Amino acid sequence: MPVKIKVKLTKSFHGRLKKHKSSVRGLGLSRINQVVEVEDTPSVRGMIDKVNYMVKIQGE
Repeated sequence: MPVKIKVKLTKSFHGRLKKHKSSVRGLGLSRINQVVEVEDTPSVRGMIDKVNYMVKIQGE
């Protein structure tokens, strides 16, 4: 069973860099305070690291 992590969007991504917007969308986030559960893979970790100032990891 793959390991899952919860990611919460804490800041708006409007007005941010295009790559950062794409990373947030790629994580499945679209609204502030939305929480999604994603698999813990290197690609997902890379997206989280890129937008670490906008998201928060829960339950780690």
